Amino acid sequence: MSGNMQFEKLLSPCNIGKLRIRNRIIKTAAEMNTHDMDGFHMNQKTIDYVEALAKGGAGMVIFWNAYVDYPLGARMPDGFRIDADEYISGFSKLADAVHKYECKLSVQMMHAGPWCQASFSGRPPIAASVMRAEIYGNWGEETTEASLSEIQEIQEKFVKAAERYKKAGVDHLEVHCGTQHLGNTFMSRHWNKRTDKYGPQSLENRARFVTEILKEMKSRLGGDFPLGVLYNAAEYEMDDGITPAEGREFGRIFEVAGADNLHPKADGMGPKYGFINWPEAVCYPEPPDPLPEGLDGSRNGAGFWVPLAASVKKAVSIPVIATAGITPEMGEDILRQGKADFIGMTRRLLADPELPNKVAAGKLDDITPCTRCLSCIDAIFDHIIPGRSCCRVNASLAREREYEIKPAVKKKKVMVVGGGPAGLEAARVAALRGHEVALYEKEHQPGGSLPIAATVKGLEIEDLPGLVRYLNTQITKLNVKVNSGVEVDRALVERVKPDVLILATGGLYSIPEITGINSRNVVRAAVLNRQLKNYLRFVSPGFLARATKFFMPVGKRLVIIGGGIQGLQLAVFLVKRGRKVTVVETGEEIGKEVVLNYKLPLFMWFEQKGVSLLSGVKYEEITDKGLTITTKEGEKRVLAADTILPALAMAPDTEFVKSLEGTAPEIYQIGDCVNPALILDAIGDGSRIGRAI
Repeated sequence: MSGNMQFEKLLSPCNIGKLRIRNRIIKTAAEMNTHDMDGFHMNQKTIDYVEALAKGGAGMVIFWNAYVDYPLGARMPDGFRIDADEYISGFSKLADAVHKYECKLSVQMMHAGPWCQASFSGRPPIAASVMRAEIYGNWGEETTEASLSEIQEIQEKFVKAAERYKKAGVDHLEVHCGTQHLGNTFMSRHWNKRTDKYGPQSLENRARFVTEILKEMKSRLGGDFPLGVLYNAAEYEMDDGITPAEGREFGRIFEVAGADNLHPKADGMGPKYGFINWPEAVCYPEPPDPLPEGLDGSRNGAGFWVPLAASVKKAVSIPVIATAGITPEMGEDILRQGKADFIGMTRRLLADPELPNKVAAGKLDDITPCTRCLSCIDAIFDHIIPGRSCCRVNASLAREREYEIKPAVKKKKVMVVGGGPAGLEAARVAALRGHEVALYEKEHQPGGSLPIAATVKGLEIEDLPGLVRYLNTQITKLNVKVNSGVEVDRALVERVKPDVLILATGGLYSIPEITGINSRNVVRAAVLNRQLKNYLRFVSPGFLARATKFFMPVGKRLVIIGGGIQGLQLAVFLVKRGRKVTVVETGEEIGKEVVLNYKLPLFMWFEQKGVSLLSGVKYEEITDKGLTITTKEGEKRVLAADTILPALAMAPDTEFVKSLEGTAPEIYQIGDCVNPALILDAIGDGSRIGRAI
């Protein structure tokens, strides 16, 4: 790669065993659910996704687990398999695609153990010991204890699968014994209650299931074939969980057993640390204080596990991978300080698989920023929905072939009205394809509602201003003509005479029909947003967010009308500024649009802060005393409030498009003006139309 001195360490080659890797950026494994639902073989959709990562410049891509033991070792009834020779050819195609770009291919290997469901395996899940609901909660079924013969059978399946991977041309394997998969049930005293040589009497016994696999793999694959181990180097809020000190010792044990590199992570249970695989969720809305040993909450989840990696590195002489939301700048610093040897990335490479190449070329402002929204987790867990993006900022994720940027067959004059995320993305993609694009924005600068959202959400986790900067930078480089402070009407469109008119003007503010909605103690969303936009002409979202901690034109007691994502984010904003908040919602579900991994910690935080969440209510009237409602139980109540804030979802703007009918051969509506939804949907809309015209 290019010799960029700012990232000299990150871009330098490094070995895992005798395997030379071109840089220190490793794409860590993460299930993408790109497999065919009716088969277990490698498919083109998955190869396209992985090939994009290799082409983007990662040093090594670690592919997620294919089942070594089906169905007993499977997390779900569908997926990829490697438990028979018939699956080798598919992984050969994957390896060939990766190797075209001087990238190395690794595959993660794990056995689901207690995560397997009896409904499709035909028997209870297996673990080191019997695991009952009173021990591990309600996320799984009661397990059976693995017999000695079953242990040997499963170990042999790991080794045979490894032999198949080697035949397929895979360069490296990562044995996954973390989270609460089968290997971890031996390593953690929380699960392991055995009394034999695999029991918890010593660290060596607890690691034996894994070390025997490593030793046999080395024997049959050859001592030079590189093997890594992903494991829990610490467990939190678990009785008898792995301690950081034990995590260091496990590292030494794995090195002696033949591991060529280590990938330490954290795990946990309970309402907070049960989400530690997504560190932002642990730190939302506020990081725990104090944090236990091994975690770094100074960046609200970014680099959360780095202290664990640094601790393990001091104990071993083989390379260590550090992970958890690490940026290129953080990665360079971590490497220079000797805290790790490789930087693992997942979501930052989902957002922009070209990140390594852009870092090498010094094009940092061209990197599509991951905003740490966790939309990808929801989308992937639910299976990718046709027609909907599974990444907020990268609409082509998991549809790389379908969304390939191709030059336009005919260059067109494109007029984009509205500079929010939908309009900016449509302008960017259309310009990339060679169209002549002009963007019109009635405010003083593009960004739409993102600066207001950034003010309310804060910048601790989601860097929405960074997303605005990126989009504005891209359209500037692509010579999109930006017309700010311009209100578009029919006459203007007729003067411009575009071939394509894209309307991305945003939705209309919804006003609930409640007696007294025009009372002085009601602050309407349109009025509040206009005030915020006026301030944001002169100060940044970060400055404005800090200033509101000292003054806001609202009372101490507030009722928020609307329990969707808008109302809940506003509630967090107000509670952090010392207000007493009640959220009311006519529907049965509160927080429907909130990502699940943020929703559960958020509701727990609301409970701790005394926030009342009332669903299924009927709004009766607003008086100077507050809001009168009827609860779903039929009780009439007055919710005392100094200020009432409607925070409902936007409504489509149908009239504006009618006023422009016939002004262009092609007219499209995108984003909130036609289908009010999330940033993910707005950018997805813009990307889709930009590719279609």
